[in-house]
Amino acid sequence: MAIRNLRFEGDEILRKKSREVEVVDDRVREILDDMVETMHANNGVGLSAVQVGILKRLVTVDVWYDEEHTPLKLVNPVIVKESKETHECQEGCLSFPNKFAMVNRPEKVTVKALDENGKEITIKGEGLLAQCLCHELNHLDGILFVDLMEPGTLEYLDPNKE
Repeated sequence: MAIRNLRFEGDEILRKKSREVEVVDDRVREILDDMVETMHANNGVGLSAVQVGILKRLVTVDVWYDEEHTPLKLVNPVIVKESKETHECQEGCLSFPNKFAMVNRPEKVTVKALDENGKEITIKGEGLLAQCLCHELNHLDGILFVDLMEPGTLEYLDPNKE
């Protein structure tokens, strides 16, 4: 496993639409493992492949950070259902360090995807998991949280202040 270089605000690749993965093989599993390591090394709860410069529909999510859960590794994820109920939540992004804004997200979502072995899975998420899934799947279509933010809510966090 390896920590990959993140792509940051202004990088054109973040606006591109990712391509479907045709075969889940060892190369895809290696990318997913690297994405988990990169996500954890940067204290993130989600990461899409485009954020490490790979235009494939791959997403990793870990909102738990505990021994009981393993990070989600999703191939070709698609939201198949979302609740009408939404909630406003503060969001940030590893590709936009120290920037946060308020975004409206569905309270619950259902996502279908393939796992790292090519098996079809269904994930039902609510709250933070739903928010993270929506955020990462938006990345796959070149949509960024700053595109969806509530006007006037963008904040900059100075990492040098305690």
